[in-house]
Amino acid sequence: MTTHTPSSTPNQPLDAQRLWRQDKDHFIHPFTDFSVFHEKGCELITDSEGVFVSDIHGNRFIDGIAGLWCVNVGHGRSEIGQAMADQATRMAYFSTFNNLSNAPAAALAAKLAELAPAHLNHVFYTCGGSTANDATIRLVHYYFNRLGKPTKKRILSRRNAYHGTTYLSASLTGIESNNWEFDTLDHLVTHVSEANLYRRPEGMSEDAYCDHLVKEFEDTIASIGADNIAAFIAEPIMGAGGVLVAPDGYHARMQAVCRDNDILYIADEVVTGFGRLGHFFSSEAVFDTQPDIINVAKGLSSGYAPLGATLISDKLYEVLGTPQGKGGVLSTGFTYSGHPVSCAAALKNIEILERENICANVRQVGPYLEQALKSLSHHATVGDVRGSHFMMCIENVADKATKELLPLEARVGDRVAFEAQKRGLIIRPVGHLNVVSPPLIWTRETIDTAVAILDEALAATTASLQADGYL
Repeated sequence: MTTHTPSSTPNQPLDAQRLWRQDKDHFIHPFTDFSVFHEKGCELITDSEGVFVSDIHGNRFIDGIAGLWCVNVGHGRSEIGQAMADQATRMAYFSTFNNLSNAPAAALAAKLAELAPAHLNHVFYTCGGSTANDATIRLVHYYFNRLGKPTKKRILSRRNAYHGTTYLSASLTGIESNNWEFDTLDHLVTHVSEANLYRRPEGMSEDAYCDHLVKEFEDTIASIGADNIAAFIAEPIMGAGGVLVAPDGYHARMQAVCRDNDILYIADEVVTGFGRLGHFFSSEAVFDTQPDIINVAKGLSSGYAPLGATLISDKLYEVLGTPQGKGGVLSTGFTYSGHPVSCAAALKNIEILERENICANVRQVGPYLEQALKSLSHHATVGDVRGSHFMMCIENVADKATKELLPLEARVGDRVAFEAQKRGLIIRPVGHLNVVSPPLIWTRETIDTAVAILDEALAATTASLQADGYL
């Protein structure tokens, strides 16, 4: 396997050393590992095209993570850039407060209502996924206050769920390591077990495991009291928490329990929305649920501009849209709610998704990616390969029989990602996991190349772990 090759010449030369130093000295990155950052800093990605990105030194890589779950239509789409430029030239920004709006925000809201399940016809704009989840909980609490049910405040989430890093969305997030040394709003959020088929109790069937999870959910509601619970929030497939696919029927059964207890069902489709599982929205099409709210971001604009949205049902809007009284307003929102340039990017992104039938590509090619990655199960450290379509994960273990994990200091996910990147593929390390979530335009040929690189990377990782005494 050849290593990465030079990319095309940038528009103008960049001072690599100077930028590296500026970045290291001044930019506080999300999820920075300070044990290595102060010495190594970051690699600067400067160019992109299609399924490739290039660093400041001209090294070219296959993008195996779609930027961060989001560049669904691929990089360098000049149509999106032109749509943003045209809108910025015509009107870059104006407030959407106090009965003001703009054309792209209005058109996008209508388009989202067209694409979403039929009962979700109302859109509240945010700046990304974290703010969508945060704003949603505020609206949910407001909804129940308006109904005269002020005790319904608690939100049920799941362990290892990822819903963001604002104060409230970080509290919804159930990944323990995400909140080390950070405070959370524990009085508002209760976590139930995630649906982890790989680590379900020994000898338990998938059906029995689903029963077990639903019973735990029912028991949790009984212990807290349904009158104190506002909503349950769940990703259709867990993302950063391990790409966990729940047992068949799980989401529909959880929603039925919510309905029986007057608890709203929120689907966090920040990752799964806009094609990653082969549909614009997966809740109804794949998981047979009709959420009261669906939250989206990432693939909404393919990452070309920051944008998030909360899609709200007609039932909720009937309450939210009723005036509190004379002079009362829905006093929540953001300066950049419905930002015209971001909405223009999203409209063009959706146009491309539809015109090129990219969801169909995911439905056709996704199973090939699943099988190709599962062929890597012969490696000593690969305990599980799981996911669906263009949302996949490799779980690395010390012992396949016992599913015992390697110690944190082995940094197995980092090792695999490093070896893959040396060979021209960027994947995402998350502790002992490696996530593959590519642009939705990957072909079978791209998959073959990427999996061949991963095959070499896993072999090299096994050798390095053995050399360091971890295996």
